[in-house]
Amino acid sequence: MPVIKSAKKKLRQDRKREVQNEKVKDNLKALIKAARKNPTEKTFREVQKAADKAVKKHLMHKNKAAHLKSSLAAQLPKSAPKAEKAAPKETAKKAPAKAKKAAAPKKK
Repeated sequence: MPVIKSAKKKLRQDRKREVQNEKVKDNLKALIKAARKNPTEKTFREVQKAADKAVKKHLMHKNKAAHLKSSLAAQLPKSAPKAEKAAPKETAKKAPAKAKKAAAPKKK
């Protein structure tokens, strides 16, 4: 056990942070499990949000979060193909730019 007052305070802070970090990690694990069991857009978004928060708090490396999101995105069911896109709208031609006036000769 720490003897110095500042060390005691640091120990209290560390224990408090440890509890908060465990909540974030447990939430992420539960969301990942749910997303793997039932892959939907909603569960995927929740996992993304939780993973980004874990990265922000330095609980997970950003590349690990990217790998996780990528693997879960691959498990999402492909949505039915939409109807063919409509022809692109014709854009009105712009009027030609106005010619700039010639600079007047400088007087000495």
